[in-house]
Amino acid sequence: MSSIRTLDDAAVDGKRVLVRVDFNVPVRDGAVSDASRIEGAAPTIRELADKGAKVILLAHFGRPKGKRVDSESLAPIVETVARVVGRPVGFADDCIGDVAAAAIGNMVPGEILLLENTRFHPGEEKNDTAFVAELAANGDVFVNDAFSAAHRAHASTEGLAHKLPAYAGRAMEAEIEALTKACEQPERPVVAIVGGAKVSTKIALLENLCEKMDAIVIGGAMANTFVAAHGGDVGKSLYEPDQADLARRIVARGEETGCTIVLPKDATVAREFKEGAESWDVGLDAMPDDAMILDLGPHSIDTVKAEIGTAKTLLWNGPLGAFEVPPFDRATVEVARHAAELTAAGKLTSVAGGGDTLAAMHHAGVAEKMTYVSMAGGAFLEWLEGKSLPGVAVLKK
Repeated sequence: MSSIRTLDDAAVDGKRVLVRVDFNVPVRDGAVSDASRIEGAAPTIRELADKGAKVILLAHFGRPKGKRVDSESLAPIVETVARVVGRPVGFADDCIGDVAAAAIGNMVPGEILLLENTRFHPGEEKNDTAFVAELAANGDVFVNDAFSAAHRAHASTEGLAHKLPAYAGRAMEAEIEALTKACEQPERPVVAIVGGAKVSTKIALLENLCEKMDAIVIGGAMANTFVAAHGGDVGKSLYEPDQADLARRIVARGEETGCTIVLPKDATVAREFKEGAESWDVGLDAMPDDAMILDLGPHSIDTVKAEIGTAKTLLWNGPLGAFEVPPFDRATVEVARHAAELTAAGKLTSVAGGGDTLAAMHHAGVAEKMTYVSMAGGAFLEWLEGKSLPGVAVLKK
């Protein structure tokens, strides 16, 4: 973290501090149904308030496309933010202009104010210089604590860092530290689990990981494409026949770099994809033509657990099977719990995130037991692909 400016470097007492947070949280029937992202930002918010800053929160919500949309206002989440942070939180009905300026002008050090959805203005996603200037007029310091939005070069994620002294918040700092340890400076052996539906969405990820990992476990429906590409029968399973050459190329690249590509040898299959459907385990050399692969089989699960057992670092992106529908959650749950046990024993550094991974870790009951579980989706994946994230790059010393 020596290359990134953090709160340890920031003087904030009495300053107006614009804090970019990710409050794009699920809301059902007017109430926040999952406050994880708010909880993630709370330490930064409290620390700044305790240091005497006027804490001004910037966030987006939904996709209003540059227009005011009442259903995508941040107003309904203020009560939850206040409860999670444990402090009163004010609200301003705009993030720029007279409304915001008046609300900020009435603040005293230590107070917290949430401004309205930045995406109500077209200048946000365009990173418009005039809109950036209007946001910057309300602050003296900029803190970015929204790693999950750091892959977007928007006004409140990247533009502000060019106008004000800019620092990473504690959640951003923790995320960068975890990913750096897992990807750039891992304790070896280092193993990746990559699951999900489509190989085509993970091309850059797999190619980059082949250069950095000692082994990559391929799971989820994307494993079917690898199996089929190497002459296996996948029955009625979801797969991408047009990506066979790519799958073979990834395996070949792994051989060139010394990265073992671990593919399933057996599977849990069914003729219907629904809860309670009749399912059974088969070797992939005896796959029924009228069945579909929905999870790893017991032999493959043991192979993955053994692979993790030899590792010092685990990077996990994507479930191993159709975990949302029992019993096709077996592989994801068993492997996740095994990883959590090794982590608790101090034998493994485990970092998970991206896509459905957070939901899978919660489903397995291990989200709090892994070394680090990211709430970021696209930003997490782009980091693993080796891309520079605009919202992180501008925080470098």
